[in-house]
This record gives sequence, C-alpha cells and structure tokens, in this order.
Amino acid sequence: MPSASAQHPTQASPSRPQPTLPNELLLLAESQWLFTEEELLLTPSILAGLTPAKERESRGKGVNFILQVGIMLKLPQITLATASVFLHRFFMRHSMVEDKAAGKPAIHYYSVAATCLFLATKVEENCRKMKDLVVACVRVAQKNPGKVVDEQDKEYWRWRDTILHMEDILLEAVCFDLSLEPPYKTLFELLCFFGEENNKRLRNAAWAFVNDSCLTMLCLLFSSRSIAASALYAAARHCEVRFLDDAEGRPWWETVGVELRNLRRACNYMAGIYENTPLRNGGEGSSIYERTPEDGDEWLAKTRERRQEREGSRGRERSEGLEDGLKREREASIGASMTGSDGERKRRREEMDDIPWGGDTKEEREDKRIKVEPNGSTNGVEHGHGVEVKAEETSDANGSEEGEVEP
Repeated sequence: MPSASAQHPTQASPSRPQPTLPNELLLLAESQWLFTEEELLLTPSILAGLTPAKERESRGKGVNFILQVGIMLKLPQITLATASVFLHRFFMRHSMVEDKAAGKPAIHYYSVAATCLFLATKVEENCRKMKDLVVACVRVAQKNPGKVVDEQDKEYWRWRDTILHMEDILLEAVCFDLSLEPPYKTLFELLCFFGEENNKRLRNAAWAFVNDSCLTMLCLLFSSRSIAASALYAAARHCEVRFLDDAEGRPWWETVGVELRNLRRACNYMAGIYENTPLRNGGEGSSIYERTPEDGDEWLAKTRERRQEREGSRGRERSEGLEDGLKREREASIGASMTGSDGERKRRREEMDDIPWGGDTKEEREDKRIKVEPNGSTNGVEHGHGVEVKAEETSDANGSEEGEVEP
C-alpha cells in the first residue's frame, strides 16, 4: 500500500540549508582510493591465489570482527565505518595469503581489523584504553564474551604487540590518509534537506543500506557522497517515496551533486552481493536491493516527482473541488425547497398551479368550472347546501329567463 509520502511527494523547503559539499582536498584524497570492478579482481590476495569470492568473505569477516569489538566497547557507528574503510584500503596493498613470489607473509584479517579499529578510535576522537581494546579483541577472537583476560594472559600480550606492530604498517598502507567523511553524516543531511528526517521507515532502510555497505567493497567503488545518495535512492524505492524537482526543474540527485547512473550501479552491486553471497538470512531487508537498468531513462525514475505532474495534479484537484462545491450548492437548494413552513409550501404550490402546463391558467380553469350569471345566481354545481342545482336557460318573449329547480 503506497505510503503517505508516495501520494504527496516531498520537496526541499526553502528554509532548509543545502547539503554541504565535501572539502575539495577530501575529494581528491578519496578519489585516489576509487577503483573499477575490474581492478578489484586484481587485488594482491587474488593475484596470490585467493578466489574473489573467498576474498570478499574474508573482508566481511574482518569488518564483522570490527563491529563485534566496537559493540563491546560501545563505540559509535561512524568510528566503526571509518575502521572498515581502513581495512578495505589496506588489503588493496597487502595480501591475506602468503605471497611466495614477492616474499611477503600472510596477514590475517583479524589482526588488521583490530589495528584499524585502534586507529579509528584515535582519528574519530573516541579513544578507549589499550587494555579494554585488547581484552575485547581476545574475547571476540575466541568467541567467548565472558572470558577473563588480564595482563598475565599470554593472549593479552600477543594481541597487544600485534596491534602496536601493525599500526605502522597500516599507516604506510593507507598513505596516512586519515581524514574520512563517512556516509552517515551526508545521509542525515540529505534526509533533513528533503524533510524526511522523521520518516522512520525511510530512515531505517537507508541506514541499513549504509551499514551493509561497510561489509562490502562499495567504499572502493564510489565516493562517500554517492553511497549516501544511493542509500536514499534504494530506501525511497523500497518505501515508495518521491522527491520533487527543484525550482529549475532539476531532479533531486542533480540537486545534491551525484549522478543517477552511479546510484543505480551501487544499488545493483549490493543486489548482486545479496543474490550471490547473502550477508543476511533473507527477511524484509533484502527487498531493499532491487536491480535497476543503469542506463534507464531518468524521466521514469520512481523516486522523482516532476513539477509538471505536481501542477497537473493540483489543477485536477481544483477542478474536482469546484465541481464538488457546485454539486453541494445544488443539493442544498433542493433540500431548502423541501423544507420550510406550511405557508411557504402552500405558496409554492399556488405558484406551481399558475404555470400554464395545459395551456390554461388557474382563472381559466375556474371559469370553466363555475360560471357567474349577471343577476348573481350561479350556473353550475354548488356544494355545501345538500342540494344540487341545475339551471336551464329559457327565453320568453320579454327576454326573461326561467329556472327550473329540482329537489
């Protein structure tokens, strides 16, 4: 059933500020970490013999490790998203398996995940004690949330030394590009810009898209702003919400500075991930990801509401309202004619009797029924005295008239 937003498309209020564009330096730094889908099949791990499906699965496990440790440490979602971006960028420079040809050892994704989270807590200024981080990593790695870990445990020191050692390697691998703009902030700005920040269903669907994208390599294919707009695009299609064009007639994706083709490509990529290797066990969330022709006509986009359609619908509403008003006035006048005092109804009936429906007025019909004689006598039928009077006109020699009365 279409939602209320589908019936009444939303538009950006003039008082709402335009979503801020990212810093040019951040865009330049981010563009250096964007690849094509063909280039993602040439990562060091794949070149070392790992299959693409296995690499995607290992990346997902590494991000899942970050999420579980972050939940234990009660870290915000932005910090976890930053750590996942660090992990995906790291494995574009290093291999998960041993590369004998290059003489490089294998690097386990759990070790990288812990280091990425440690670095992200400092970048996003959500620092946690080193001891708390190490204890959480040990518990998650051994799948024992209640394990007692202290400084006397050898696992504690092994994880602590691994994180400190991998930090330098991670910084070198990401080229010290530590300033990131996670898509969560941009997504919230877009929701506020279109006045949909209180649409819980739309907001949750878009938020789920961004959360799931952290488990994939979507951050290596599209910019943070494109991912946020793709999340809004997928959620709007799922919730049947449309956004009105701006005053210049531009669609909403051009207003926020993204391309429709990139939005559709991102949605199709996430749909392919769910079709091939589901990250969730079905459910309603999987219906968010629907494939769309990347080169489809933008005039047929389900999330766009053109101003011509809005004006046409308003014109139809006005005409329908005018017709309804005239109909109500006619019904009111008919109802008023059927009501009123007895005198008014009698007067209306008399007025109706005066209308010459048969060609004769009321007076003419009365003259035919009762004829008044010159001497005042009646020639006709009288009722009310209990007698019937018949008159016959006779003429004598003097012109007098005689009447014969029968009892």
